[in-house]
Amino acid sequence: MNDRTENLLLALPGLLLLGLAFFLPIAQMLLLSISGENGPTLDHFVRFLTDPFYLGILWRTVRLSLLITAICAAIGFPLAYIMTKVGPKARLWLVVMVILPLMTSVVVRTFGWMVLLSRSGLIPEILRDMGLVGRTFALMQTEAAIVIGMVQVLLPFMTLSILGVLTRIDGRLEEAARTMGCSFLQTIRTVVLPLALPGIVAGSLLCFTLSASSFVTPNLLGGTRIQVLAASIYKSVTATPDWPFAAAQAVILFVGILLVLAPYIKLTGTKNG
Repeated sequence: MNDRTENLLLALPGLLLLGLAFFLPIAQMLLLSISGENGPTLDHFVRFLTDPFYLGILWRTVRLSLLITAICAAIGFPLAYIMTKVGPKARLWLVVMVILPLMTSVVVRTFGWMVLLSRSGLIPEILRDMGLVGRTFALMQTEAAIVIGMVQVLLPFMTLSILGVLTRIDGRLEEAARTMGCSFLQTIRTVVLPLALPGIVAGSLLCFTLSASSFVTPNLLGGTRIQVLAASIYKSVTATPDWPFAAAQAVILFVGILLVLAPYIKLTGTKNG
């Protein structure tokens, strides 16, 4: 038995599990999305792509996912950079603080934000007391509420992705840049940021894909008035119910995420090759 056959046999259980848990459901979803009363049809995709309501949901999902990803990167990079500059004990506590929210259910955290963002919640009350907003101001069932909740959920993924890259950067590079006359911000822009780009890209992909496919937090904070694509899929399955149309929406979401992942996968393969 040669090495290739032995490696294939070792990987066979994992491949079977991957096929049963991933490829088989995806194949069933694809078949369901083109199923019609008189055979295969693309009517479900045409219905979605020609209806301004569903196109608006798609655009809202993409727009909010990009905004959430950008905010996570803007917060995650400085936080990860600070974590690389503090001592080992302080870094450990910061890592624990970043990871700690992941140990709590997303539903629990989202209900916490519902309490804080409700009309009588702490955050609107503080803004009203400061005179920044009117008495009827509310954050619940708005896009801002979705962004706040999703940033809190996804920030650890961005921070840890960047931290893993920053810890491998030689500190002498920053010292050399400062010696050559660069200011602190110039050093960050010309040395640290380019070297940290792989971590930023990896964290951005995680945040974007998880945000685009998220259901619980957008549904609870945005309500039925502000739907994202995952909530629209859920509504098509439970309220209508229209399984083929829900499958078509899931395929569109799946293909959209693949289109985002494809350039990164290709770029990674080129660098490794």
